[in-house]
Amino acid sequence: MPMRVDEFDYELPTGSIAQYPLAERDASRLLLLDRTNGAWEDRQFSELPELLRGDEQLVFNNARVLPARLFGRRVGVQAQKPSRKTAREHLSGKVEVFLSRQLGGNQWEVLVRPGRKMRVGERVLFGAGELEGEILSRGGLGLRTIRFQTNNEDSIEGNIERLGHVPLPPYIDRPDEESDRERYQTIFARRPGAVAAPTAGLHFTTDILRRIKARGCETCEVTLDVGLGTFQPIHAEILEEHQIHSEAYEISEDAVEKIRAAKRQNRPVMAVGTTVVRALEDAAARAGKGGAAMGLFVGRAEAELFIVPGHTFRIVDMLLTNFHLPKSTLLALVSAFAGKENILAAYRHAVEANYRFYSYGDCMLIR
Repeated sequence: MPMRVDEFDYELPTGSIAQYPLAERDASRLLLLDRTNGAWEDRQFSELPELLRGDEQLVFNNARVLPARLFGRRVGVQAQKPSRKTAREHLSGKVEVFLSRQLGGNQWEVLVRPGRKMRVGERVLFGAGELEGEILSRGGLGLRTIRFQTNNEDSIEGNIERLGHVPLPPYIDRPDEESDRERYQTIFARRPGAVAAPTAGLHFTTDILRRIKARGCETCEVTLDVGLGTFQPIHAEILEEHQIHSEAYEISEDAVEKIRAAKRQNRPVMAVGTTVVRALEDAAARAGKGGAAMGLFVGRAEAELFIVPGHTFRIVDMLLTNFHLPKSTLLALVSAFAGKENILAAYRHAVEANYRFYSYGDCMLIR
């Protein structure tokens, strides 16, 4: 039966949205939720190793967040002499370019603000002019294709890393700060390409990882490049009518073998974050189409799976996740995993108990 998007709503005071991370990564609170009966316990994330059985297979997302916000100035259309009026406008016209995903080589899909005036052929200079971009085409939802070139000795990637700003989510109502370059990355972030952090992983420290492994748990990593769509609101009234965004992911043969071994041995597979859930369940669906029993796709692919209540989870048995926005695709995903009523009841408790919400907030362990 189709579900209305407003079924996935809850009240959240603005003051509950974490604007800064805590001083210590592992100082967050943890809401432990039993998905079989909806019972919850208030715990601390630092207790996570002791909350595990000791034979779990943890799966992390090692995507690294790009400094995806670039601020530049418009300098006119390529090979076209601007009028005096447009020349003044371009010289003073500031523009923000938000990297969405790399299309190949020096071309990127981007959001441009203000986008209305940005025409095909127009150029933007960043910094002191060491990085330059030209608008190649216009797409839907305000997207543009831009081609970058460098005007110095550094690479395009090097210039973006130096000139870009951390792409904090829109609900963090402040400019990014230098400290965000470190705190909006997980300690296992290695593969650049994401424009938002896999936030469930932000709580981990080297000491927590050491204690988890000392308990007997095993770990492995996948990569899913978190895209702009993670913040895309659902415009449809019926959940299933929403067009879910795709996100690139990669799963190595080594990770697949570890996960397969855990499933064979009836050891729980614990996804650290909804991005890992999406990658693993999409990979399982792809393998299933090929007739593979308990299979996982190996290699690079685009996650196109929209996980809503009624989904049969093939791989994931446990989930560590932060709290998600009302009426969002991620709230639908965790509701699919633990039951909508269980999740909404747990969220109401978290609001009343003053948990910190969203990217820099507290977390849930669902098992």
